[in-house]
Parts: sequence; structure tokens; C-alpha cells
Amino acid sequence: MKLAMILLCIPAFAQQPRIANARLETHAIRAGLSSEMRAFTSAANAPEWAGYTVPRIPGNHGTCAHWLEKTASPVQLEGSGTLLVLFRLSNHAIDKVEAYSLDCELNAGGVPFHLLTGVSPAESIEYLVSIATAHKQAVMAIALHSDASADTALERLSVAAQPEKMREDVAFWLGSARGARGVAILKTMLDHDGSDRVREKLMFALSVSKEPSALALLLESAKNDRSPKVRGQALFWLAQKAGQKETAAILHAVADDPDTQVKKQAVFALGQLPRDEGIPLLIQVARTNANREVRKQAMFWLGQSQDQRAVKFFEEVLTK
Repeated sequence: MKLAMILLCIPAFAQQPRIANARLETHAIRAGLSSEMRAFTSAANAPEWAGYTVPRIPGNHGTCAHWLEKTASPVQLEGSGTLLVLFRLSNHAIDKVEAYSLDCELNAGGVPFHLLTGVSPAESIEYLVSIATAHKQAVMAIALHSDASADTALERLSVAAQPEKMREDVAFWLGSARGARGVAILKTMLDHDGSDRVREKLMFALSVSKEPSALALLLESAKNDRSPKVRGQALFWLAQKAGQKETAAILHAVADDPDTQVKKQAVFALGQLPRDEGIPLLIQVARTNANREVRKQAMFWLGQSQDQRAVKFFEEVLTK
């Protein structure tokens, strides 16, 4: 059998990836991960892959859908407890960084594949931090490590000295993957980041977190954040959650926010609620709000809804 057609089907407990069409070589790390990766990268003229495994956070974070071709296999509702971190090397540089659950079935396309053994989670995270500015997927890979040092690393990458795009990427993974500690770091960013653009992105990061503290922070931001744009974004993502607390915060903004643009954003958020909840509230705003611009906005979204209750309301208004 040609090396290019080797199929690895070693069980997950052996810490071996499931990769078809891989010319596999195994290398024990001896001189440290950074040093070994520099050597592999310097030697890589044509495309090659290098990678290793580390413990992974629980849950399904979509880590079978990246750059390597995935082979036909059952969809895993829960990923394995092991993370496969991969680097595509070409032209003496790192071309891409990827991260997969170990149980993903991948296809390396016949190129050399260097499987590194003996990599510690802390060493992996430190190396990924060193290349994160050039490779945004390194942030995802860090966030999927189960090691607590991943939180510290992401916190380092969240500070104002880092580029805005970096801080935005870090915020998403803090919210989606790092639990209560991630929310605590997001709160620090919300309090101290000087960019309203980044702070707007924090609202989405909070909305994808499953932590109760994230919802509390989102509600607080919708009511009291110093930036109208941040309050508007908080309202938008609250509308996607559509619970009693979220609806109350949106109605509070419609009635009491001092900025008309935020009020209009809150009206839009009402339009994002389930119809049986949102349409009556829009009609109520269109009937009773003291701000003419807000009433116009409510009527606009009622018109877009094509709901029969909205049609009946317009008929009533126009025939008075």
C-alpha cells in the first residue's frame, strides 16, 4: 500500500487522529514545542501538516468543520475529550491553524503529516499565543483547551494593547467556550475597553454564553451602558433570547432610554420577538409612545410584518 493511502483508524483512547491519505510520521517532542515547530516550519517547502493532541473542554463546539476535508462519518453530538491541534505548513511558514475533536474523520490529501507526542497543554497554549496575531484560529484552539491556563492566555489577548480584531475574536470564544471565567473576563473588557466597536461585539459574546451571569450583564448593558450603540446591540441580542426578563428590558428601553436611536433599536428588537408577543407590543408602542420617531418606527415594522393584526391596526388608524 502506498504511503499516501495510509488510513489511520486507531481508537481515540490511543490519542491518535483518524486521518485518511496521510503520510504519517510520529515525533516525540524533545527540545520544546516552539523549537520543534520552528524546525518543521523551516523545512516545509511543499505543503505538510503537523499536529498534536491535548485535553479538550466538553461539549460540541463545531470542531469537525474546518480546513481539512472531513470524510463521511456519523455526526458526533458530543465531541471526544481530546483536541487535535493542527498546523498547515507551506513555503517555510505556517499557512493555517486548525482544531478538531479527536473523533473527527479527516483527509490530509496525501501530504506528509507529523504527529507530535508529549506536548503539554500549557506548552501548547503558550505556543498558540505566540502566533495568535498572525493566525486567528489559534484563538479558537486556545479556547478549546481544558487547561485553566487557557483562561489566562485569553485574558492576555483581550487587553487594549491587542488589535481590535483580536479582541473581538477573543470575546466570542470567552463567551461561547470559557464558562463563568470567560464571562468575568468579558465584564472586565466591557468596563475598560476603549473601543465601542469591540464593546458592541461583547454583546454577542454574552448572548452565546450559557452562564446566568452573562444574561445579567447583557440586561445591565441594555439599560445602563454609557454607549447608545452598545445598548442597541444588547437589545438586539436580548430579542433573540425572547424571555420575560429580556422583553422587559426591551420595553424599558422603548419607554425610558434617553437616546432616540436606542429607542428605535428597541422597537426593532420588539419586531424580532415571536409574532404573538412582538406584534401586540409594536401596536401598543405605535398607539401610545410619546416620541413621534418611535411611533413611526413601530408602524414601519408592523408594515413589514404583513400580520393581519397589523393590517387591522392600520385600517383603524386610517379610518378615524
